[in-house]
Amino acid sequence: RFYEKVQALHQDPKASVDNPLLAFSLIKRLHSDWPNVIYSNEATENIQALHADFKEVEQELPGAEDLDGAARALMRLQDVYALSVKGMANGVFQRAGAGRPPLYSPGRRISLSADDCFHVGVTGDYYHSIAWLEEAVSLFRLSYGNWNPEDRSSLEDALDHLAFSYFMAGNISHALSLSREFLHYDPSNQRVVRNVAKYEKLLEMGTAVGLAGGSHGPPPHCCPPFHSLLGPLSPQPAPEHLPQLGCSYETNGSPYLLLQPAKKEMVRIRPYVALYHDFISDTEAETIKGLAGPWLQRSVVASGEKQQKAEYRISKSAWLKDTADPVVRALEQRIAAVTGLDLRPPYAEYLQVVNYGLGGHYEPHFDHATSRKSPLYRMKSGNRIATVMIYLSAVEAGGSTAFVYANFSVPVVKNAALFWWNLRRNGDGDGDTLHAGCPVLAGDKWVANKWIHEHGQEFRRPCSTDPRD
Repeated sequence: RFYEKVQALHQDPKASVDNPLLAFSLIKRLHSDWPNVIYSNEATENIQALHADFKEVEQELPGAEDLDGAARALMRLQDVYALSVKGMANGVFQRAGAGRPPLYSPGRRISLSADDCFHVGVTGDYYHSIAWLEEAVSLFRLSYGNWNPEDRSSLEDALDHLAFSYFMAGNISHALSLSREFLHYDPSNQRVVRNVAKYEKLLEMGTAVGLAGGSHGPPPHCCPPFHSLLGPLSPQPAPEHLPQLGCSYETNGSPYLLLQPAKKEMVRIRPYVALYHDFISDTEAETIKGLAGPWLQRSVVASGEKQQKAEYRISKSAWLKDTADPVVRALEQRIAAVTGLDLRPPYAEYLQVVNYGLGGHYEPHFDHATSRKSPLYRMKSGNRIATVMIYLSAVEAGGSTAFVYANFSVPVVKNAALFWWNLRRNGDGDGDTLHAGCPVLAGDKWVANKWIHEHGQEFRRPCSTDPRD
């Protein structure tokens, strides 16, 4: 039965794991569903062969951290894009509320099982868990009495966790009704019996205070609440009413661009953000991804004087020197020509290549340092004056770069380069450059970042006569 299920999922040999539901179910199947079948009582025939074959590949399979990360990614997508959990469980990526068109329509719909929804639900905080556990309870009720050897959880488990989540959210009456339903299936569970007595006493006292202090509202988002920048934008001036916005061919006074000018689109004047279309070719993009692939590691962020991993940045990255390949060297020459800045060491950092996979994102942050203790100053070349971010791939949905305070976002445009100034002409950080990498809803997002420092640029971007500029 398990083999037939897997075979049905892989009828299309080109099936892509760009769909986050398919990626999650694949990780879960390899981490827990398959071992459950192998070590079940039903697999008594050929048991030694099964165990031996499984041991051979066990080290290459996803681990618990991979599965929990995939579950948190689904919860992050649901939270940030305000998706319907019931829709996601049915393979549809649609905003909560009736009559809304889907944000992303996969070529093949992948539904989640009750056990899948349960695993996502128990991964997050109590508030965000409720919708997933509700769906798990609903699906377990439909299949109650039918044993599935792949499931690690049951209706009782889902009811137990959902009751506790409602209690933590301050809804004691619903926690009580769910606990009573649990006892209908398992009346001998003394812990739940004590919970029922406690909930009844709290309701008699007229107290709706759980461990969370009686808060009925949501806790802080597991992701930044910048929904308006991910879908329809908040009201903004129409492009024709914004001064000096337009498209042009730019040579920037560089002989390098004389025969092939840069295709420049001005996105915003304040902050200054420009998008250069067709900045890199498909072949160059694939070369850079191929060079970085073997060196990818979990991305880190600056934290005080150190660098460390953080939940608010989910990606993998690698650094490439200009000596790594002629393509990297040519790309750096192109960046220097377009920006007019000096990229010679130590005036710029190595090219950083980043891969944002399943639910990959980066919460609002500045590229420039906001403290003199930042590791950025170890280069002794000043702060990051400018950023060039090149989109090396296309994504099917999500992944935009959102400038939070400035209230606009730039979608992923394959082979284009996004440029902005991090510092004002007086050397102060530009607060309007606070930006975020929105979670990837569907696809595989690759970018290459080039951070340029202020030393060496004194005559290329001189300060103004007005110290406020």
